[in-house]
Amino acid sequence: MTLETPTDYIQTQDKGETLEHQELLRQFEAIEAKVERLIEVCKSLESTNLELSTITERLEKELREKTEAEQSVIEERAQIRSRVESLLGKLADIAQG
Repeated sequence: MTLETPTDYIQTQDKGETLEHQELLRQFEAIEAKVERLIEVCKSLESTNLELSTITERLEKELREKTEAEQSVIEERAQIRSRVESLLGKLADIAQG
């Protein structure tokens, strides 16, 4: 490309700067789109995390309740076993006596 006048040179410089400026704008727009997408993903993950935390709390509560119920049944069986053994001992004493 032959530059014949100073005006041609200035116009060429302006076009180059404009192209660089446009490229920078495109890059910023691309970055902005990626940042917006990351924000959306973060919001989605926060929502999912909240849901999972709620489910975890509910399941932990259910587990505690079932563990307590199981312990109660174990204690009740131990009391019943003790009473049955006591009654069997009394029956044995009566049968011998």
